[in-house]
Amino acid sequence: MSTSPFAVPRAPYAEDPAKSRGRRYQEDESRTRTPFARDRDRIIHTSAFRRLKEKTQVFVAHEGDQFRTRLTHSLEVAQIARSLATALGLDADLAETIALAHDLGHPPFGHAGEDELELKTKDFGGFDHNVQTFRVVTELEHRYPDFVGLNLTWETLEGVIKHNGPVIHKLGQPSWKAISKYDGEYGLKLDTWASAEAQVAALSDDIAYNNHDIDDGVEAGLFTLDELMDVPLIGPILAAVRSERPELDARITRLEAVRRMIGAMVDDVMGETLQRAAITGVASADEVRALPHALVSFSSDMLEDLARLREFLHARMYRHWRVNRTRSQARRILAEMFTLFLAEPEVLPSEWFAKSQNRDQAGRARVVCDYIAGMTDRFAIEEHRKLFHLDVWS
Repeated sequence: MSTSPFAVPRAPYAEDPAKSRGRRYQEDESRTRTPFARDRDRIIHTSAFRRLKEKTQVFVAHEGDQFRTRLTHSLEVAQIARSLATALGLDADLAETIALAHDLGHPPFGHAGEDELELKTKDFGGFDHNVQTFRVVTELEHRYPDFVGLNLTWETLEGVIKHNGPVIHKLGQPSWKAISKYDGEYGLKLDTWASAEAQVAALSDDIAYNNHDIDDGVEAGLFTLDELMDVPLIGPILAAVRSERPELDARITRLEAVRRMIGAMVDDVMGETLQRAAITGVASADEVRALPHALVSFSSDMLEDLARLREFLHARMYRHWRVNRTRSQARRILAEMFTLFLAEPEVLPSEWFAKSQNRDQAGRARVVCDYIAGMTDRFAIEEHRKLFHLDVWS
């Protein structure tokens, strides 16, 4: 019998679901799923996850259904994370779970929405989408009779809050107060790196958004394939596709180049990670946490190429005048709603108005922020129209 090329031995530094540190609230184990797979399923069934379908990153939902949303982005990240974790001998369920959860706290209108909520709450504790994601899974989602939140495993919670690295230096920021409190009750080792699986999820996010921003940018007409020819990484790949397959039309050429770029980035992470594992000799998940640097990483050459690619995207896409107009409008929508809800909480829906009662101004501001952060792009636009345009009631 031949051995499957995908039967990669389990890495000694992979997380073992059978040795999970468990959940904050004791529960019987699932008969059909590992603890990490159960976490994944709980995330998929949340209201916050469903709402990602109409939360966008660069474009706004009404601009076209061909562009990525937070939901499609999260699915792409999860697919890359699962494949990469499997190839590295890590726990694919945990990597996929963290990938699916990583954007749950993003407000409507992408980074424009986050910037505005951060500004409006600067005197009330601030706003950070990573902290909001953590609050979604530990506090804001209420689906079970015996606890609030999703009661996820320690390993998933750790990966959600520190997949990009140690966060101990952030605890002095007002927006991280919720994390400080939770950590005091349920230590998450905020001064260390997270598991290799969480690090895979973080780099899978980088791989996904760099590639789909190229795809969406060309699709939106913000730049052309010819303009990408001199950009590191994508330029040489695009040139190779055109040379090898000159008969392809522009659309298929673009898609093939993006596919190859994903492959190149995944291969780079695998090579660099295996090299680091060999050099450091890590032999357990806790030894991964104890390293002074990330175990899962791009090579230095890839990081340099990605920096130049991001410079191109920043200049030609993220600050394009069309995108700037959308950002400006989005920020005004959220600013006006926040100000109104804080001044007149009685116009909030009944459930949210009840939450705002018997609170000081900072507490009411957090309720308003939570309500707005949970909105989809489309709902925020419609809610704003109902609040500020009388014609919708006629």
